[in-house]
Amino acid sequence: MNTNQFIQMHREDWKELEQLHALMRKRKNVSGASVDRFYRLYQKAVQNLSYAQTYLPHEEVTFYLNGLVSKSHNVLYRDQMSSMQQVRHFFSTVFIRLLWGQWKFVAAAFALFTFGFIGSYIAVLQDPQNIYAILPPDIAYGVDPDALGSADSQWNSSIMSANIMTNNIQVAILAFAGGITFGLLTVYVLIYNGIIVGALAALFWSHGKAYEFWAYIVPHGMIELTAIFIAGGAGLLMGYKLFVPGSFSRGHQLKVNAKRSIQLLLGTVPLFIIAGVIEGFITPAALPLEAKYFFAVLTVLGLVFYIIVGKRRYLRESGG
Repeated sequence: MNTNQFIQMHREDWKELEQLHALMRKRKNVSGASVDRFYRLYQKAVQNLSYAQTYLPHEEVTFYLNGLVSKSHNVLYRDQMSSMQQVRHFFSTVFIRLLWGQWKFVAAAFALFTFGFIGSYIAVLQDPQNIYAILPPDIAYGVDPDALGSADSQWNSSIMSANIMTNNIQVAILAFAGGITFGLLTVYVLIYNGIIVGALAALFWSHGKAYEFWAYIVPHGMIELTAIFIAGGAGLLMGYKLFVPGSFSRGHQLKVNAKRSIQLLLGTVPLFIIAGVIEGFITPAALPLEAKYFFAVLTVLGLVFYIIVGKRRYLRESGG
């Protein structure tokens, strides 16, 4: 059975399950017969998902069924799960499942950022004066490599942490929302941010301050950039599905993938909070540069541990 035949055979059941799901969520005028029908359709969708995961693992219909089964399960058993349990389930299972399922788009976001980084890095390395043509004036004229690490009595960690966290979340939201433009705005945001980081890295290298520069970047930057790549990947996912809708209409792809992308974006919020706190309190702290690098390694190991353990958990729950 090919993908189109599979979809045609079960499309009406999925559509009815979607309709009953909306009715069950409202908890209004729900008859016993409707509940029984919802449960039977849910069981059939679980079987369809199992088939799709085995024979159509990379098809769009598999991701659709994954979402349909997940949200139907939540409605069916929501009374048995507290709000905190739902939050924990989202970050420990749902977000990780989505992240692994869309890893190619996250990798594409990383590649776009790297493209911008390398281009501006080479340009500024060849001629440091290019920094004024590449970076916005407030950054180009405000950065002073020789002053890196000097004491600043005006630094307010709590205020800076909040400002930095807010700015980074805004970048992530813009990268995500750019998906509605068929991903074009997302591509621009990712490349542009790569250009900024690459230009700054080359500038500090040309002043012999590369070691100090990265010591102040990597403690928070590893988590921060990972979150931006995830948000950018969410935008690219939505843009790609609008550009190449496959067997579904663009309206359907927008509805399904916008929800999936929003869930990916929501999953990055704790990462931005952690990065903002680190950038506000650890980055400016009077610590040896080696200690900052050591802290960066710890953040990377923690992030890898979270993703790997989360993947094992959702594979165990799904029987994979």
